Amino acid sequence: MKPVTATSEPYILWFEEIGLQDISRVGGKNASLGEMYGELTPHGVKIPNGFAITAEAYRYVLREAGLDSKIQQILGDLDTGDMSNLRQRGRHIRQAIIGATLPPALVQAIEEAYDHLSDQSTEGTDVAVRSSATAEDLPDASFAGQQETYLNVQGHQALLETCKRSFASLFTDRDISYRVDKGFDHLQIALSIGVQQMVRSDLASAGVLFTIDTETGFPDVVLINASYGLGENVLQGAVNPDEYYVFKPTLKQGFQPILHKIAGSKEFKLIYDIGGSKMVKNVPVPPDDRNRFAMNDEEILKLARWGCLIEDHYSGKKGRACPMDIEWAKDGQTGELFIVQARPETVQSRKDPDVMETYHLTKRGQVLIQGRSVGEKIGQGLVRVITHIQNLQDFREGDVLVTDKTDPDWEPIMKKASAIVTNRGGRTCHAAIVSRELGLPAIVGAERATEALKDEQSVTVSCAEGDTGFVYEGRLPFDVERVSLKNLTHPRTKIMMNVGNPEEAFSLSFIPNEGVGLAREEFIISTFIKIHPLALLEYGNLKDADVKAEIDRLTTAYPDKTQYFIDKLAQGVGMIGAAFYPKDVIVRMSDFKSNEYANLIGGRAYEPTEENPMLGFRGASRYYDPRYRDGFALECQAMKQVREEMGLTNVKLMIPFCRTVEEGKKVLEEMAKHGLKRGDKGLEIYVMCEIPSNVILAEEFAEIFDGFSIGSNDLTQLVLGVDRDSEIVAHVFDERNPAVKTFITQVIKAAKAKGRKIGICGQAPSDYPEFAQFLVEQGIDSISLNPDAVLKTTVKILEMEEPLGQ
Repeated sequence: MKPVTATSEPYILWFEEIGLQDISRVGGKNASLGEMYGELTPHGVKIPNGFAITAEAYRYVLREAGLDSKIQQILGDLDTGDMSNLRQRGRHIRQAIIGATLPPALVQAIEEAYDHLSDQSTEGTDVAVRSSATAEDLPDASFAGQQETYLNVQGHQALLETCKRSFASLFTDRDISYRVDKGFDHLQIALSIGVQQMVRSDLASAGVLFTIDTETGFPDVVLINASYGLGENVLQGAVNPDEYYVFKPTLKQGFQPILHKIAGSKEFKLIYDIGGSKMVKNVPVPPDDRNRFAMNDEEILKLARWGCLIEDHYSGKKGRACPMDIEWAKDGQTGELFIVQARPETVQSRKDPDVMETYHLTKRGQVLIQGRSVGEKIGQGLVRVITHIQNLQDFREGDVLVTDKTDPDWEPIMKKASAIVTNRGGRTCHAAIVSRELGLPAIVGAERATEALKDEQSVTVSCAEGDTGFVYEGRLPFDVERVSLKNLTHPRTKIMMNVGNPEEAFSLSFIPNEGVGLAREEFIISTFIKIHPLALLEYGNLKDADVKAEIDRLTTAYPDKTQYFIDKLAQGVGMIGAAFYPKDVIVRMSDFKSNEYANLIGGRAYEPTEENPMLGFRGASRYYDPRYRDGFALECQAMKQVREEMGLTNVKLMIPFCRTVEEGKKVLEEMAKHGLKRGDKGLEIYVMCEIPSNVILAEEFAEIFDGFSIGSNDLTQLVLGVDRDSEIVAHVFDERNPAVKTFITQVIKAAKAKGRKIGICGQAPSDYPEFAQFLVEQGIDSISLNPDAVLKTTVKILEMEEPLGQ
């Protein structure tokens, strides 16, 4: 290690005096604060003022106290693989720094700067004291929460003591270990300290935002986590925060594209310990507040706009896309929002975009616990429940770490884990950030993990199934597919995808595609809404107490119960529409059968009992019928929200099981009543081609619809007269039957003659290469496939098109 040498650098620099060029002087965190204070404040981004105690001040302390040589001596026989060895050396260095006397010149400089800052503040002298290491927040190291942060620091004595503790935090066990792993020289990294006016978020809310999806690397969203009180609870994973997504491209066009809102449990809030012995303390959040969102929509959109401004500024500085990791706070006294930190995101931005790695469980088992997934991998091992930091030595290489929450002290064992599961925390907490950096699957916010999982239990931790992560009993088989996308070309026939789960949409968007040929509403309604729309419309008249109680539980944040249905459906469709924007996303309006509608909460009171629901009250026939028309109106309002509030005009709508042309006209009239008029604002409305009448009268249907999507399952069923749910006649069901192919040929020809688009959404093209070849030969415009079949079918279709000269 090189010794610390003297320079003539100042000990104090104000935010207005520093920028990104000053990382070596004030560390990454302070340099970023200065950059934003100087460059983005004129654009409306609010940054609390403050000053940096420079890296030279830290070196001055080491020189004056003779600590540089002492640190070298203590670390001479360091072994970071030996927890006892690491702890002992870290403790000795920290004690030496805290026990040192600060030089009088530095004390004077700090006190004068603090007094000057206090003169500017209308709220007195409470400040936040944050470390800022000179290697912190660089592109190859996140230093996630490595050094300490102190909040509500007041007065000279408290500030000076806190500064010494901050200097000492450069030598915590986890920080020493981290520097060894990254190859940093301990004495070549210095610590600057940021002293910043406090934002009174203890009286409001605070959190973190990323200008990229943290799990998939999808670049076009802002992810915001929010909870009540000071933001440290979100950073440390002490609470399960709210989660919001905002879509950047249409936000910049002036729309209000809040794609997704989930209320977290927000059990505690960190507030000032007024009159107490501590600077801050945690207190319970009242139940009514926990059930509400911690931010309103206007605040969510404002923060997202600021996130875009910050990202654009840093990207311009670096000459490349630079997604950002940003901390924010709301002042409860003034109602103002502030940005209190920003740094480049360090995980997703470093991924190779030309290689797609996908994990697939090949068998599922019993779910033991679930929570928010971090990453998209699968891990396996024996459970090791660690409830106290004193028990870290019990952890073994390859174990699954299960705990309440993690903080930087846990990092030496986190890198040994095969997976991590925590009771508390959101996607931006410490456990999530470090797991991503280590490439580990993690599940946060599982609430009961330390109770449900037992030591030595064999488990599989799956983060490969969307936003929800699952811990399964036993070691389940899985495979990993790695595909190079660099030289993959696109066929003439558009290869689209069938997407039902909004939680998978961002991840699926990286598969080479031409958009979504079938987005089903049914999955969103049954999985995320769960309630029959008519039960929400008639909530005030419901007689069943159990049904009403279940609706109350699901719709706590919604006084207007119908708005719950509209928002949740719009957000589900919006996530899919945004993931593939600006490519076409064709959304099929609800196509439950009556028995499936009845299974929704409150549904049995509104649905008939039918002998053959497959051919009964389903699809278009419901939409204009008095028995469901009001429910369809809610679907229409949701789709209008997607297109006109979110700005996702790439979303097109499709009508299923439309038996007659007259029925189609009635449905279009209903949609127009609710602001969805074909042709307005570019709205296209398609029809499923799944009934023989759709083929026979294709030219008439083409007069009122903009395109067709062949539903090969229902069309085969009705052409061959086979109940596709009957195992007795299942052997007769075959999309390759000449009668079915004749109908498909006929409808493709009719659609082309009328200038209408026509595609197919079904499994047959991926199951049967000869069927895919038949469709290509007929000149079909698009083939929509399940995601796992897209790449292999694309290759086959390229081979088929070559001899056809396409």
